[in-house]
Amino acid sequence: MSDFTTDFWGYYIGAIALAGIVWCVWLLFSQRAFLKSSPAAAGGTVDDTGHVWDEDLRELNNPLPRWWMWMYLLSCVFALGYLVLYPGLGKVQGWLGWSSTGALAAQQDRLREQVQPLYARFEAMEIPAIANDAQGREIGQRLFLNNCAQCHGSDARGSKGFPNLADGDWLYGSSPDIIRASIEKGRHGIMPPFGEQLDSRAVGDVTQYVRSLSGLAADPIKAARGRTDFRANCAACHGVEGKGNPLLGAPNLTDKVWLYGSSAAVIAETITRGRNNQMPAHEDVFTPQQIRLLTAYVWGLTRPAEEAK
Repeated sequence: MSDFTTDFWGYYIGAIALAGIVWCVWLLFSQRAFLKSSPAAAGGTVDDTGHVWDEDLRELNNPLPRWWMWMYLLSCVFALGYLVLYPGLGKVQGWLGWSSTGALAAQQDRLREQVQPLYARFEAMEIPAIANDAQGREIGQRLFLNNCAQCHGSDARGSKGFPNLADGDWLYGSSPDIIRASIEKGRHGIMPPFGEQLDSRAVGDVTQYVRSLSGLAADPIKAARGRTDFRANCAACHGVEGKGNPLLGAPNLTDKVWLYGSSAAVIAETITRGRNNQMPAHEDVFTPQQIRLLTAYVWGLTRPAEEAK
């Protein structure tokens, strides 16, 4: 119900729920003929509906069994009781105050209490030490596979638009504190579009210059022209030499590492339309202990074992 922007839908759903139960009860008692005792039990005859199958199999018009009628009424009473105790009438929470969100939170709290002893021994350890601990790496890897692999891949090597965490190339830096901040607070990297500032020729020239920065095949004449436009429009984030800026998360364009691809068409699309990448914050998903273990795992992906000691 929290997704609705007005109270109308809450009242609407509540009215439908109650009207459905009332209609079911009315339907039963409106069919008075079906509530009478069976004529056959009183020695009478039962009406024939006129439906015949296989020449002699007739459908009779017997009244409803009493046990079925009471079961039907009890189900309606149960439905009313459920709506009183549990949420089912729009925004009415019910006397028990139960909610799926609250039940999930309680279950998560119980789980955290159960696994707390498992994390306890890592609280006094530094990130490099955790990265070099077999159990710490295993726990961090499982946290990664369950929560991060959907974007970064099970091997942490990313995919188009999602950074490779195992190549040693970092947009914001590779220190444990920066990695932890990325996990906790998330990141929002924006490359503004330059389609209005640069015409198609200028976009093509800058594209060739950007390709030349990392040693890719490029038209030298267009690249020379593109250098001027690059410094006028792109250097504020990527630097005059195109080496990027970790403080802004601006990529290094000279290291041959590409988030979306290095083809001229992809680079031109990035310049024209821009990019909008977001790494969601996970501080409400993980406990502080889990964040430390996950930080150690990610940090250790690009560190040899001896460095992590």
